[in-house]
Amino acid sequence: MQPPSGARIGASSMGENTGHCANHTEMAVKRIFVTGASGSVGHYVVDTLVRNTPHELYLLVRDPNRLQVETQSRPGVTLVRGDMRDIAQLAPLLRTMDTAVLTAASWGGPDVHRVNVEMTLKLLDLLDPSVCEQVLYFSTASVLNRENQPLPEAGTLGSAYVRTKYECLTRLPESKMASRITALFPTVVLGEGARESNVRLSTLLPQVVKRAGLVRFVKADASFHFIHGRDIAQVVRYLVDHPETAVGPRLRVLGQERVTFDQMIEDLCAYLGKPIYWRLSLTGPLLNAVVALLRVRMDPWDRFCLSYRHFSYRDPVNPARYGLPNFCATIADILKIGGIAPHPGWTPTVR
Repeated sequence: MQPPSGARIGASSMGENTGHCANHTEMAVKRIFVTGASGSVGHYVVDTLVRNTPHELYLLVRDPNRLQVETQSRPGVTLVRGDMRDIAQLAPLLRTMDTAVLTAASWGGPDVHRVNVEMTLKLLDLLDPSVCEQVLYFSTASVLNRENQPLPEAGTLGSAYVRTKYECLTRLPESKMASRITALFPTVVLGEGARESNVRLSTLLPQVVKRAGLVRFVKADASFHFIHGRDIAQVVRYLVDHPETAVGPRLRVLGQERVTFDQMIEDLCAYLGKPIYWRLSLTGPLLNAVVALLRVRMDPWDRFCLSYRHFSYRDPVNPARYGLPNFCATIADILKIGGIAPHPGWTPTVR
């Protein structure tokens, strides 16, 4: 792992960079350490912090070539080449951080527990409570139940990623930084890039539109939340400058308002101008029969999700909570962002 002195530092002036304005000089400049800077959520967070804040950013990256963010647009952005597995080597740097934004995660493989649990807790231990005012720790909403509390099945039936995120969540209170932690739990993450943990709109939407004529005749008892990576970044930006004061760890689910499966289909068909005449209800037994008929391979976590169905949460957080505009708040927004034009007679759904 290379120390910060060996990292590239953006040294050009702010110039005409969008989002950098004079009032930044009135804001207290913070030292912020970000892990997972090139990841599915991290790259949105970094882009927003670079463009719209004056803070000193220290970005932990394994491969700088994967960082799809312009880091040379202003001074104060340092790329720290390294890996979560060797986080102890950055102890001197970490002790100087005012804020830590932890988006890094391993999705599987032999190091999943080491990265998602052991090294994450080690990183927290290396922060100085007398200096670091807050930690924004990213988990996944899959580890929570409908009351925003740990979901035991996530720890026993989940994938390696889900199980380790569950374990880390249950161990956060052990950390000396526990009172400074705000744990963030993204729901279904939308994005434009080809990233591991998000739903890539450019790939998904053409398939959805292609099958809209069929799915409009289906009903299902299920619900979920979604949030775009850009909206996650807006929340992070706000929290960086306005740390929560309630005793932590604080659990915050990131998502737009709950959407039922039926609402999603209705909004989709209205947008595309496809009428719905009748609908077949996919109840539990019928859905199980369809899965069996199609010989869909399902692991225990898949089967649990199929029976749980309502991945909905209390009081979801999005930019509107802080008086900020949402980039993507509705099914229609998803379609628009994906470049799909509405039917000429379409009008926005009001609920």
